[in-house]
Amino acid sequence: MLSADFGKLDQEVEMINKSEADWFHLDIMDGLFVPNISYGFPVLKAIGKKAKKPLDAHLMIVDPDRYLNHFADVGVSYLSVHYEACTHLHRTLQIIKSLGMKAGVAINPHTPVNTLNEILCDCDFVLIMSVNPGYGGQSFIQNSLKKVKKLKEMIAERGCNTLIEVDGGVNFETGAELSRAGADILVAGNTIFSAEDPLLAIKQLKSLNSPGKAI
Repeated sequence: MLSADFGKLDQEVEMINKSEADWFHLDIMDGLFVPNISYGFPVLKAIGKKAKKPLDAHLMIVDPDRYLNHFADVGVSYLSVHYEACTHLHRTLQIIKSLGMKAGVAINPHTPVNTLNEILCDCDFVLIMSVNPGYGGQSFIQNSLKKVKKLKEMIAERGCNTLIEVDGGVNFETGAELSRAGADILVAGNTIFSAEDPLLAIKQLKSLNSPGKAI
């Protein structure tokens, strides 16, 4: 939703409701962990009141533990925190789950997937950032494909049920590559909201992913 037109938020939310998209992806930025500020709880509440699909909030903030209960209160179903921002990551994931949400860990482009060795099976999903977080419309980092493949192997070796989500530079070409590499969930913003026909763009992105996987 970071790429949506917030001057017509109701219409943008309703478009997603009518589309084949599975979730609403919400980028939460504090201007400290990343060099940008997005939106806070009043906007989340407004989206949540209209949304007919699960809310997936990606926290790009320092000390996310301060706000976990607030995200549960506004109806978030999937909540991811950054590996780089959490001193006690296992405890943070436990708190998220205790609040009734699915717990995810996001990693920046420079962070190797093997840093998740000790926490992987405690994650409901891992969010691989395929651009540097903070701004929409950036170019896809090709090394992300290798990270997805490696992470898929790690999940299989451990017998985890962890899903792989990818955010950043997802378009029709990179979306197909990511799906083949093993991604389960694709996050697309600019590709959808800049399209002449966003509903068709979502339908086309959805067709790139295997059945049962999410957009």
